[in-house]
Amino acid sequence: MPIVRLNHAVLYVRDLQRSLDFYVGVLGFTRIEEMTPAGFSGAAFLRAPGSTNDHDLGLFAIGDNVGPSLAGRATVGLYHLAWEVDTLSELERLARVLSEAGALVGSSDHGTTKSLYAHDPDGLEFEVAWLIPADLLTQEAKDARTRIGPLDLTATKDRYGATTRGGVGISVV
Repeated sequence: MPIVRLNHAVLYVRDLQRSLDFYVGVLGFTRIEEMTPAGFSGAAFLRAPGSTNDHDLGLFAIGDNVGPSLAGRATVGLYHLAWEVDTLSELERLARVLSEAGALVGSSDHGTTKSLYAHDPDGLEFEVAWLIPADLLTQEAKDARTRIGPLDLTATKDRYGATTRGGVGISVV
């Protein structure tokens, strides 16, 4: 099964409009299609900014009477999705936007990956990451991959450049 990338993710949410306000209004996704399939109070398909995918995210509303996800606490399930951004400037912008929206819950330096963590309106976690391009990877960064440290975006931008395209040679051709 030679997988080359994740095409899309589908999330169950409580309130479709609240989730649309977040994914469209905060993260800049574009609405592609909405519908009301049987058994759901609504559904929407969204495309991420800069994506050429048919859709990157599906949201299926199951109603306000459901409890929060217990994945990782009391049940198995998905921990989080991770999306890549092209530059550290974009990562920094998203840190501001997510913080202003009250959604940012953390950040980490994984050596080869610089990451933000946030929750959507239903408490579902996602990661936004910038990956060090292959030609800039050092042994130090590779060794740091085995531990998680605090993210210093200013120092990282000084080291790699605010507009250096991330993931080149790793996840991007």
